[in-house]
Amino acid sequence: MTAPTNNKSLIIEEYPVPPFNQQTQPIPGLASKMEPRPDHGETSYRGSGKLTGRKALITGGDSGIGRAVAIAYAREGADVAINYLPEEEADAVEVVQLIEAEGRKAVAIPGDIRSESFCNKLVHQAAEQLGGLDILVNNAGRQQFNKSIRTLSTEDFDATFKTNVYAMFWITKAALEYLPAGSSIINTSSVQAYKPSEILLDYAQTKAAIVAFTKSLAKQLGKEKIRVNAVAPGPYWTALQVSGGQPQEKVQHFGEDAPLGRPGQPAEIASLYVTFAQLDNSFTSGQVWCSDGGTGTL
Repeated sequence: MTAPTNNKSLIIEEYPVPPFNQQTQPIPGLASKMEPRPDHGETSYRGSGKLTGRKALITGGDSGIGRAVAIAYAREGADVAINYLPEEEADAVEVVQLIEAEGRKAVAIPGDIRSESFCNKLVHQAAEQLGGLDILVNNAGRQQFNKSIRTLSTEDFDATFKTNVYAMFWITKAALEYLPAGSSIINTSSVQAYKPSEILLDYAQTKAAIVAFTKSLAKQLGKEKIRVNAVAPGPYWTALQVSGGQPQEKVQHFGEDAPLGRPGQPAEIASLYVTFAQLDNSFTSGQVWCSDGGTGTL
């Protein structure tokens, strides 16, 4: 008798494994220029109405995890606003097309979230064009490796904190004007918060700060019935890595040390963000869920 085929195992085996080709891009990088191109769920994610009628703002929604979440949310029935840098317009156009293909409203708002005034404008514009706001995904991030604190400049340190921590604070604060009871705030942390790499000193600090922000804010907003959670990805194949997030030798072998032997694809983590946003997941707040390919960081 032939043993039954395990379809889930076959799906996992289809994802690319290192070594990867040498590749570098200027900050912030484009998913469309990566080799292999990341899988954001463009052809694989299937929705089932879990977020019907919801209205979401996702920062960093042009590529990587943010793009995968935008696709998943649209296919679950949500209207979606994405923020991104002007240099990422080519990727953002693709995301808008994917959202609209699901019959959902797509709002594209380019701009630099290191500016408090822009963050306030971003939230207002998203809420105004979507006709409200009840999901906020603070996902945009800056990661630039540096081998020593001696060469880590104040300018770079400041840029990382402004992007990863200050912007999250500004955007969340502004969003509270619009978020009703039952809303969900979802932040993107990282396994770097718990197991920091020596070459990501500033980045790891910001991701640890996001964990504390998430847990503290969940206590503040509980009385308002607004839930706050975070996802902590491990090695995921995104433009962040090839545009200075890792040195070239690490890019070529990125994710190799994970028990699954490869980096995760953005499509593999989007469902966590869907689960956190679902109304029937109403007792989950102040949590950090990890996806790291089997390392078991959390």
